[in-house]
Amino acid sequence: MDAKTCNDSKVVRSSRIFPNDVNNHHTLFGGKLMSDVDMIASISATRHSRKECVTASTDSVDFLSPITPQDSVCFESFVTWTGRTSVEVFVKIIAENLITGDRKIAATAFLTFVALDDNGKPAAVPGIIPETEEEKKLHETALKRAEERKVHRQNSKELAAHLTINKPWE
Repeated sequence: MDAKTCNDSKVVRSSRIFPNDVNNHHTLFGGKLMSDVDMIASISATRHSRKECVTASTDSVDFLSPITPQDSVCFESFVTWTGRTSVEVFVKIIAENLITGDRKIAATAFLTFVALDDNGKPAAVPGIIPETEEEKKLHETALKRAEERKVHRQNSKELAAHLTINKPWE
């Protein structure tokens, strides 16, 4: 299976912020942004693997600057790292004030997806070749994030063993 470049999985989408997209602070709903992030990242994961992919984790979504109705928002995603059956996708969110033209990084996110074969089982994915300085930096720091994901997942499993499942109707 040949390796692919980060650019092979790149997806770019811009949209405008409308009044129904904002909260009582007149900034973009975090949940709306997170939904859009997952959607665009899933396209990058599938484009890279050319297989159905499922979200394994949203490793982080860092809100760096508010997005307002005066802004357009541009989502840029691409695969930064691969395991045997998983891919890490980076999403950069850029807000642009449509009146002034000022642009800023409004948020960043890392998500992990698992590729599936026709039977719904994890499937091998191609490797990744970073080319730009940004891609190389993200790739270089990916192994540490992968290790942190493993520890976090194990901690979540241990915590889940102590949680109760209540039936709210009882």
